[in-house]
Amino acid sequence: MARSLTRRHLIGTAAALGGAALAGPFGSVAQAATVASWPDTIATPPGFQPEGITIGPRAVAYTGSLIDGSVYGTELATGRGRIIREGQGPKSVGLKVDPYGRLLIAGGDSGEVRVVDRRDGRLLASFRAETGTTFVNDVVVGCGGAWFTDSFNDVLYHLPLHTPLPSTSPLRRLPLGGAWAPTPPGGEYWGANGIALTPDRRALLVVNDNVSILYRVDPRTGQATGTALDGGAVSNGDGLVLHGRTLYVVRNWAYAIDVFRLNDDGTRGTFVKRITDARFDEPTTAAVHNGRLYVVNARFDADWSDPTTSSTIVSVPL
Repeated sequence: MARSLTRRHLIGTAAALGGAALAGPFGSVAQAATVASWPDTIATPPGFQPEGITIGPRAVAYTGSLIDGSVYGTELATGRGRIIREGQGPKSVGLKVDPYGRLLIAGGDSGEVRVVDRRDGRLLASFRAETGTTFVNDVVVGCGGAWFTDSFNDVLYHLPLHTPLPSTSPLRRLPLGGAWAPTPPGGEYWGANGIALTPDRRALLVVNDNVSILYRVDPRTGQATGTALDGGAVSNGDGLVLHGRTLYVVRNWAYAIDVFRLNDDGTRGTFVKRITDARFDEPTTAAVHNGRLYVVNARFDADWSDPTTSSTIVSVPL
């Protein structure tokens, strides 16, 4: 079964697919001479269903597994990668690198927020955000810390970023109010999903998948107001990526990314274009590097009970 795959098997099979394992630290091999020669499709290991993505130092991308919570790192310049943390059960969903170089990971239905060393995969801390019906889904860094969404509960979780981390949970619960459309209870409907900063970095943008609305959220009060968009769509909105004043909305089951130009405070947006690509296969999240958007394919409709099933990270021009 996918959950019982060993690290050696995952790495060995990744190498067979062209995602060769690295023997030492990332960046220890010669990188491609120019960005134009970097691969535009990178395989993730068989049995590893990716969802989130973040890009750290030395152009290393990290993604987490929905199957067992493993974390995979890959050099964008070469496509070579390795499992940096073997999963122990709970999912790894959205993730970001924080200012201290640590990986902040949303733990899905475990209700956990995890902090992992991106170099060796050590678990530095694990905090319980919620119990019961929950899905801690995505994370953004800014506005005084890290903010996590919960798709089944109308709240955000705030994690102050310090080093060292405290031994007791520092998480603060921020209920979403104002114009926010409540999510029906029971875990059948997905509310808060992707999260990003506004261009002025003073507030948060959160897509509500249940009602297909993009909201601006005040991080002090949780009050939400709808962002006025003049076109495009945020239905099936999953990951959000802000680059300057440009917002990329990754729309999983729409197999598309809608692009908007926002005003500074994120209250209005102009539709720019829709990005589609034949390689999109239930794309969930993305990250920007060197003029390209690196997009993760979660392949929700694939047979992940088959340990040979795999997926990809694909890049498209901004």
